[in-house]
Amino acid sequence: MEGRPTDDLALVERAKHGDGDAYGELVTRYQALASRTAYVITGDSAEADEAAQDAFVKAFYALERFRPGAPFRPWLLRIVANEAINRRKATVRRATVGLSVAGDPPSGDTALSPEGAVLASERREAVLSGLRRLRDDDRLVIAYRYFFDLSETEMADALGVAQGTVKSRLSRAMTRLRELMTKEDAGG
Repeated sequence: MEGRPTDDLALVERAKHGDGDAYGELVTRYQALASRTAYVITGDSAEADEAAQDAFVKAFYALERFRPGAPFRPWLLRIVANEAINRRKATVRRATVGLSVAGDPPSGDTALSPEGAVLASERREAVLSGLRRLRDDDRLVIAYRYFFDLSETEMADALGVAQGTVKSRLSRAMTRLRELMTKEDAGG
């Protein structure tokens, strides 16, 4: 469960003063999001969990450098992304992203026909295939926006760039994804 930013800031302040339970609450709140963020980069569940865990340790030791009043979630996600990228580079392997596009199961009223389910599954696989072939920075900006539902301001903080840069990066990443998917649809 994600907390409100003011709750996060109170927990950060308490953690800065040695309250381990306060930092534990932040870890609990953001563990799943941190692991998903790392997974987008590493493509490996175990590696993502380790990257997230290491990022939480690094974040704990960096709390004194956390800007008072700044949002915690984007700051943490930046550390997580950097840790995952470093791990991926260190292992010198090609990342694969097996994101599962999670959603509520359809109710009986909105259940897809068997043909519709197959088409939806094929479309999801095409999107994931395109994502796997994108560069890390493109994959990350798309994931932040569409999988993790970060605002442009949060994305700018997490990526360490200006808000206008987020818009242009997201636009270019989506263009590249569309191009990859068009090539794939055309069989090339």
